[in-house]
Order: sequence, then structure tokens, then C-alpha cells
Amino acid sequence: MSRTKPDRATAQPDLSVVVPAYNEEHRLSPTLDAVIAHLGQTPSRTWELIVVDDGSTDATAALVTGRAAHDSRVRIVNSPENRGKGHALRLGVAASRGRRVLVTDADLATPVEELEHLEKELTDGGAAIASRSAPGATIEARPSRPRRLLGSAGNFLIRRTTLPGIRDTQCGFKLYDGEAARDAYVASRLDGWATDVEVLRRLRRGGRTVTEVPVRWAHQPGSKVRPLDYLRFLADLIRLNRSGVLAALLFLAFSVFLYSGRFFDPDGRYLTDSLQDQNQWEWFFAVTADNVAHLRNPLFTDLQGYPDGVNLMANTVMLGLSVPLTPVTLLLGPAVALSLCMTLGLAVTAVAWYRLLLKRVVPHRHRPAAFLGAALAAFAPPMVSHANAHPNFVVLFLIPPIVERALRLCEGTRPTRDAIVLGLLAAYQCFLGEEALLLAALGMTVFAVAYAAVRPGVARRAAPGLLRGLAVAASVCLPVVCYPLLWQFHGPQSYSGIDHGENAGNSPLALLSFAERSLLAGDAVRADALSLNPTEQNAFYGFPLVLLALAVTVLLWRSTPVVRALAATALVAALLSLGPRIGVPLTDVVLPGPWALLGRLPLLDSVIEGRVAMVCAPVLGMLAALAVERLVRRPRRERYAGLAAVCVALLPLVPAPLRSEPRAAVPAFFADGAWKAYVRGGETLVPVPLADPLDAGALHWQVVAGLGFRMPGGYFNGPYGDGDRTGVYGVPLNFTSGLFADVHATGVVPVVDAAARRQARTDLAGWRAGALVVPPGRYAEQVRETVEKLVGRPGERVGGVWVWDLHEGS
Repeated sequence: MSRTKPDRATAQPDLSVVVPAYNEEHRLSPTLDAVIAHLGQTPSRTWELIVVDDGSTDATAALVTGRAAHDSRVRIVNSPENRGKGHALRLGVAASRGRRVLVTDADLATPVEELEHLEKELTDGGAAIASRSAPGATIEARPSRPRRLLGSAGNFLIRRTTLPGIRDTQCGFKLYDGEAARDAYVASRLDGWATDVEVLRRLRRGGRTVTEVPVRWAHQPGSKVRPLDYLRFLADLIRLNRSGVLAALLFLAFSVFLYSGRFFDPDGRYLTDSLQDQNQWEWFFAVTADNVAHLRNPLFTDLQGYPDGVNLMANTVMLGLSVPLTPVTLLLGPAVALSLCMTLGLAVTAVAWYRLLLKRVVPHRHRPAAFLGAALAAFAPPMVSHANAHPNFVVLFLIPPIVERALRLCEGTRPTRDAIVLGLLAAYQCFLGEEALLLAALGMTVFAVAYAAVRPGVARRAAPGLLRGLAVAASVCLPVVCYPLLWQFHGPQSYSGIDHGENAGNSPLALLSFAERSLLAGDAVRADALSLNPTEQNAFYGFPLVLLALAVTVLLWRSTPVVRALAATALVAALLSLGPRIGVPLTDVVLPGPWALLGRLPLLDSVIEGRVAMVCAPVLGMLAALAVERLVRRPRRERYAGLAAVCVALLPLVPAPLRSEPRAAVPAFFADGAWKAYVRGGETLVPVPLADPLDAGALHWQVVAGLGFRMPGGYFNGPYGDGDRTGVYGVPLNFTSGLFADVHATGVVPVVDAAARRQARTDLAGWRAGALVVPPGRYAEQVRETVEKLVGRPGERVGGVWVWDLHEGS
């Protein structure tokens, strides 16, 4: 936009006052009266008053035209359509001629009399801006509390990312050096409310001084700021913040919001929907730190599952993070380490997707579109479900760089270096989550095949370099992971696949329904009926997002080939996630699914097939980002209608914070160390019932006790036993553990005869049990009675539990 030069034949006024106005017929007249009256009090000052009609549909233009007919110092600048405050100010300031330029809102919330305070502080070439937050400011009438909170949040983001040191950028009363204002506004690009931030940043970067001046201010009714304007303001801030710091802060804030129920008290709160997974993962972090601190093998332990132990490499303990976080775990505890891992990991994953979308997906590096797509990729309903203590499925910050390096291999710019980096990234991801890497590889393969079908010529040229690069990457990756993988698949307590049952695939309805944790549309009953459990709601994208993806695919089918490949990837992933048998909703018809073939392959036989739908999250994020990027360049009506459709599709996916509850107190027997008197070297402590996937509280007690004792049972993946290497969760029950589990489940005390006592003694000897412990809980009295019958004597009450010392002579 070229700036209109002032007519040199006309004397340059001392002051230009620019007022943007949109449908302001009721508030503008008193404002014009007040400004003209105040300026008229200083006869020696020459001035002009420019009102920019920003496409008003009321009598605003007629009102100003009438004033201009009687006073040549009043002018009107017309915009053919409403485009926002930033666009209006750009037109008005460009048309100004004054040595100084005052921009003020049409409601005159800051009285025009405050101008003299700004004039005293204005330095040559700079700006003096009214501030409601500077010491000495007076607020005579405040807006509503939600508006104040949103304003405070916006100011915080602005100070931390764009204009450090300025408390209030949005007060609509600013005085500029004329030439500085015209240069800054003409160079500005934002049309919305964030134009103040952009202009002030341009002045600062140009070495100009920006001074905040405390003023009187009063909120005026009839504000033109609407709820969606806050989202637009946020999008504009992201556009301004090219370093990505603002995007990273927003992702972190949303991650903390998601975990807010536990983040500030990780030791005292438990994620309700994690079932027993939080106990398990805290134990994983604790045992890894213990192994590292004592220079033991980090791939194995016998602290649970005694005497056979646990193959840690086969249990996804995330050595890639649990080992580096060892100091945090040892100093602050595994609860804090796991909380930091998941909260920061989720935010960093979103940043990684944001960088990939900016570089590879969104044309013109449109930052708000990339931000939206990355938010969907990282915080989609399946990811939120797994955020209930499944860090291996939310801490995915290496997946986008892996995708990026694979794309670089296709380009062939620096093939050797890119292949080596890809190999190292893949190796590291193996120590973060092999299943996530497997699913990513599956999604990338489907995309590659689809893209080759769409653009065969490009695929033929890229294929040789890609295949050579993958070979080099494999030669780098395999030596790093060879020994850990051998241990995982052939070491102690290794297994060969896990049968997750016949209902591990998604229902077609799950893809169209809303997740339990949806802030606006959550339906816990429906989500529970369509998923394995709250941690495995692997679809639930909602029918509005599915319709949006379909619309984007149809509209961009011809113009954007990558959209066709993305749509095919999402469709294939969704079909595979339905499992080997697909039940047609509302009928008894069952059809064979494509997973029936893939699910028999090595590695894939251990995958919960419903998780394949997680591949759809980044794909749908990319489609949404492409849609937004195209929409912002469309005419106003199409743009607003399209963006409204995107909002309708995405708003139901915004999650509520994860549910949490106060953690049950640890019995003093474990917390105070009383257990030490009952466990000798090499012996175990046997909680009754034994820890299992349904109740793993004993793992937490063991962690609180400093991992000082071993115990049979537990919650982990291992072989079924007796030569059967089929994977199972927990330890297969023997007679004694099965007896304890039955009583704990039913509350029925069984008949205990001599044969039962003999078998119990055999099982306890196999466990090298030093003591049996019955903690408080459901049917604790019946469990105590059963143990008393098996042992043949009553226990003793110690530290809030019942204890039976099993040493000879006790």
C-alpha cells in the first residue's frame, strides 16, 4: 500500500487525530464534539480530524460527512468493506498530514483531556501511549470479569513474546511522531486488533522510543470486540512472533491446563482415568533411576514379578527419557519426573508438529494455520485419552523430525547426512516408544504409496534416493538398537505378541463420536461403550471434523495433490483401526477388515489395532491447516463462512482437564520403614492380594519404600510361562495368588484344608516370602481371615496393616 503524500501547498497541521469507526452512529457524535471542543481550546494549534468509516452499514458515514461539510478540518476516509481496526488505522494514518498523530477509539474511553499528558512524554520520532496498567493510572469503570481475564492473558503473552516491558498495548489512545506513525502503519500488515502490537514493535525495532503514560480510563458499553476477535488477536500474535516462542508458550499453557488437576501436586493427586497406569509408569521411572544409580542392567529387574522378573525393554519404559530424568527422579521422586515428562513432552510434541507444518505443509508459512494444525495433531482426542499416563503415546516430539528427514531424502539435497540423522532419530525413538514409531512408519508408507499414485513422475524421481537413504539410515540405527532389541525379543521374560481380544478395534461409530473428555460435547457413557477403557479412546474425532476433512478434500482435490494423499492416508488408517472384523452399526452384519492380514505380521501382532486411528490426528491437522491457509486469502464472506465451519468442527474437540483425585494414603508400614524388620536379604514381601493390572497400588508402596524389597506379582507385560511365550499382562496366577484374588474380588472366604495349606507353603517358598501383608481395602477382613487360615495363626497389626512373619520360629 502506497502512502498518500501530504499536499505541500497546504500548511502541515500540528496534530492529526485519527478515529476508526464501524457502525458508531450512536457513540461517535459525542466523541467528535469532545475532540473538537478540546482542540479548539488552544487557538495556536492547527489540527485535522480524520474519521475512517470501516464499511459501516448504519449512518456513521452520513454523520461524519455532515460534520465535514461545516468544518474543513474534519475529513472522512471510506473503506468499501469492514476489514478491522488495523486496516482502518492504516488508511487513516496514511491520509494524515500532521506533525503528530493521535489515534483514538470512537468510544473515547480515555478522555481527550489526557492528550496533554501524552504530549509531555512524547519524544521526537517516538510514541507516547496511554496505559491502564502503568503506576498512577485511574480506572473509573471496569469491563466484565471474563473480558478483564482475557485482556490480562493477552497482555501477558504480548509482554513475554513480542513487546517486553510494555504493560498495556491495547488502550486505544496513542500519540505518535507523524512521520514515524505513517511509516509504521503503512508497513503494517495486520487488519485486526493486534495492529497496535505490530506498529509498536516496528517503532521499537526502528530505534524509536515508546513511552507508557498513566491515564484516566473508563469502560464504555457497546464494545465492538467479540469473542471470536480474541481468537483472531491470538492468531495475529502468532503471525507476528516468527521465532515460534509464542506458539511454544501457548502449547505449554494448554498442556498445563490439561494436567492442571495433578500438575501442581503430582505426589498427592492421581489421574482417575489412568486406571493403574500411573502407578505402573511411576514405578518404571523409579526402577530405571534405581538401576542407573546402582549401575545395574536397565533392561531388567526382579523387583516385581519375582522370581522371574521383568524384561524392561519389552515394557516400553522409555529409557530415552527415564534415564536422562534419573536426577529428577532421585531428587524429587518419580511422580514429579513423570508429570514433567508428560506435560513438557506433550508441549514439545506440538512444537515439533508446528515446525513441520510451517516448513512442509502450509504455503506462505502461515503461522496461525500451522498452529491450528499442530494443536490438532498433538491434542486430538486419542492423544488426550493416552495423556492419562501413557507417555509413550503423547511424547512424540521425534516423529515430526523423522518425517522431515524422510522428505529430505526424497529431495536428495544432502542424502548422506540426512540418512545418518534419520537413523539416529529412529534409534532414539526406539527408546521412547517402538509402537509409536511403528505406527508412524505405517502412516508414512501409506502416504508414500498414495502420493506415488497421485504424482507418479515425482515418485519415480524420488524413489532411488529415498531407498538408498533408508538403507543408510538402517545401517546407522540397527547397531545402536541391536542389543536392546535382542534382549527385548529373546532375553529373559521376553514374549511374542499379545492377544488384546476381539474388541480391540474401533467401532465405525467411534470415529464419528465425541470423546469423553470433550469440553463441550463429551459423553462418557457413549465413549465408554465404544472403547476399551478411558485410556484407549483411540478415535472420537467427531462427525463435524470428518465432514470438514471431506469438504477440504473435495474442494482442494484438483489444486493440491498432497491433499489427495493425505485423505487416502486418513481413510486407510481409519479402516485399519476397525480391526480384523468390522461390525456394521445397527446391524448384525460383520465384515472382514484389512487388519486381518496385517495383524498376523511380526510386531504388528502386538499392536492394539484401534491405535492405528492415531495416525489420523496429524493428517487431519494438516488438512485443517491447509483449509485455514486457503480461507484467509478468500473474499470476506467466504473467509468468515469457512472459518466458522472450521470452528464448528474443532471446538467439540477441545478437551476438559484430565480428571484427578486425591491419592490414597500409603500405609505407615511402608512409608515409615516398618517393613524392614520382616524382609531379609533376597526375600520378598507379599502384599495380599498381589499387585496385578486391576490393582497395582502395591507398586506405589514399593516406590515409597525406596524399592527396598522385591515382591511377586505385578503389572507389566511378560510371557504366559511354562514354555508358552504368548504375552500377557501381569503374572499368571498360581494357586495361592488365585485364591487371594478370588477373595478380594468376591468377599467370600473359601474352605481352607490341609492340601490348600501345603500348596500355599510351596508357593510362598517359591516366592521366598519373608512376610505376608494385608492392607486396608475392599473385603480386607475376609482377606485377613483367609490368610489366617492358610498360615494357621493370626497376624499382627503393624503400621496400619496386618502382617504375618513367615520366618521359622516367628
